[in-house]
Amino acid sequence: MQFSVSKIFTVSPKKIYLAWLDSEKHSAMTGADAHISNKANAHFSAWDGYITGTNIQLISGEKIIQYWRTEDFEDDQDDSIIEIYFDEIPEGTLLTLNHFNLLEKDTSYEQGWIDNYFTPMEEYFDKGKKKK
Repeated sequence: MQFSVSKIFTVSPKKIYLAWLDSEKHSAMTGADAHISNKANAHFSAWDGYITGTNIQLISGEKIIQYWRTEDFEDDQDDSIIEIYFDEIPEGTLLTLNHFNLLEKDTSYEQGWIDNYFTPMEEYFDKGKKKK
């Protein structure tokens, strides 16, 4: 199973990309503890350890590809893969997240990305713009 979700953010692709791969900023934008790296092949955890994975490919301001799994995955279940694309548009950034290699039981992750990432990210980046 796979799916794709997208959202427009009113900040630059580079700003979102850098926040995604920074432990402190990732934690602040999701509201949960994250330990993440901006290096390929580095392991990461997010959402207080609920999510773990490995960075596969990183192209600054453009693309992040990661192996990704949660504590809810079966022990013998393969890692899933997420591809995140940051496309610059007049309004800011169109973020598109493709999530692959999931089981049929993993359908809740689509709404999870919206509720646990996109919504708090929007608040985080809007708050950051108001400080300026």
